[in-house]
Amino acid sequence: MLKSERERLVELAHYKMPFGKYKGRYLVDLPEPYLVWFNQNGFPNGKLGLLLKSILEIKVNGLENIILKIQKDFPKE
Repeated sequence: MLKSERERLVELAHYKMPFGKYKGRYLVDLPEPYLVWFNQNGFPNGKLGLLLKSILEIKVNGLENIILKIQKDFPKE
């Protein structure tokens, strides 16, 4: 079953970095230069890579507040 847009955004809002210097931080809280580095050097394969690409686009377009609002309005269950 495919996830709805809402479910995917809630997942993105609550997804945490699983490794590295920023392990445990929400993806939206990662510094933009860190995301740009991945963009230049290659995102990880799979779901994490797709989510990191999405967060980079969100940050580049100044839309972090949407993700922060989702975190607040739809707390992780």
